[in-house]
Amino acid sequence: MSGHSHWSGIKHKKGANDAKRGKLFSKLAKHIIAAASHGGGDPEANLHLKYAIDRAKAVSMPKDNIERAIKRGAGILNGEADLFEIMYEGYGSGGIALLVEGLTDNRNRTSAEVRKIFDRKGGNLGSPGSVAWQFEKKGLFLIQRLDGIDADRLMELALEADADGFDEADEHFEITCSPENFISIKDVLDQNEIDAEIAELSYLPTNQIAASPDDSRKVLGLMEDLEDHDDVQGVYSNLEIPEEVLAELKAEA
Repeated sequence: MSGHSHWSGIKHKKGANDAKRGKLFSKLAKHIIAAASHGGGDPEANLHLKYAIDRAKAVSMPKDNIERAIKRGAGILNGEADLFEIMYEGYGSGGIALLVEGLTDNRNRTSAEVRKIFDRKGGNLGSPGSVAWQFEKKGLFLIQRLDGIDADRLMELALEADADGFDEADEHFEITCSPENFISIKDVLDQNEIDAEIAELSYLPTNQIAASPDDSRKVLGLMEDLEDHDDVQGVYSNLEIPEEVLAELKAEA
């Protein structure tokens, strides 16, 4: 099923991010600041902030860092809180579509630097609308298969919480939902003590594209360089990673 490639690509991305934890904390702080700036500092009244805080807690970001970012975004602490959301669209090797989600205090600087990364890695930065139509914004939960998890019960819980889809693979269960239902599904999983290894708002491709192993490696290299940029919050592609390349990624992990 298509979810297997979602899982593999996201696992690779998660591993790369976790290896750069200091930089990851900085990105998550930006996300919290932007959410608090736009919707206020109360996570119970600001679902975007609640999601940003949950992301930070999931990677053990210190509580003081989280609270400082909330206060900065809400204007309680001094500091520039004007961050702008920006989406870049482009293509990598083999015609693979890429969406790049960013938060920046300087659009011109970030745009120039993102374009340079695309050029350096053999990709092409496209115009707005050139790629986005190939993706849907979804809530995504990936849950490892464990002895204590009953598939039927998990599916029942997910669908009762208004999930859009439920799929199974050899290693995991995959739940997808509309962004509006993300928090409610996460709350249901938490209440039933079901840990999701991945719980995020993501841009999932409507169709995945098979690429050669060589093109796939180039696309993954481009994605990794983009993810390493301070202003980039997420990178999404419609790449279906070949088994040969998946095996290499697992060996590197």
